[in-house]
Amino acid sequence: MRELEQFIQRTKESRELKRALAVQNTLVGGRPWKDVARELGVSRAFICKWRSRYKKHGIEGLQLGYQGSESYLTPEKKQQVITWLHKREHWSVEAVRREIATRYDVMYHSKQSYYDLMRQATLSRKKAQKRNPRKDPKQVEAKREEIEKKR
Repeated sequence: MRELEQFIQRTKESRELKRALAVQNTLVGGRPWKDVARELGVSRAFICKWRSRYKKHGIEGLQLGYQGSESYLTPEKKQQVITWLHKREHWSVEAVRREIATRYDVMYHSKQSYYDLMRQATLSRKKAQKRNPRKDPKQVEAKREEIEKKR
């Protein structure tokens, strides 16, 4: 039972904690399932399931099964992409996608992965100008001349 108490103290995952508390309060504490279920906001079936898993597998039975997947890019490769992003004057999600595909032969399924990389590089998807161009008379005049040429 000491192992269960240590697990409760060290786990950072709320789902594991709820499972362990359900087991501890009913198995060790001998409290009525109905009271424990109400306090934890779970069903009696939840308590039954995790008690039996704990009896069969011990602490390992209470732990989450999914540990995530391995990243497509190693930390070193991610750092190379971030360095590449910092060297560029302008960037876009499409440019990041092309660079990663050609350099590392990696294609993410979701654009969110590219957004995450850009966020890690402390960049936004849109690069803001440092000053409003309307406040700079030279830029305003240059833009007017450019528009006149196109007419």
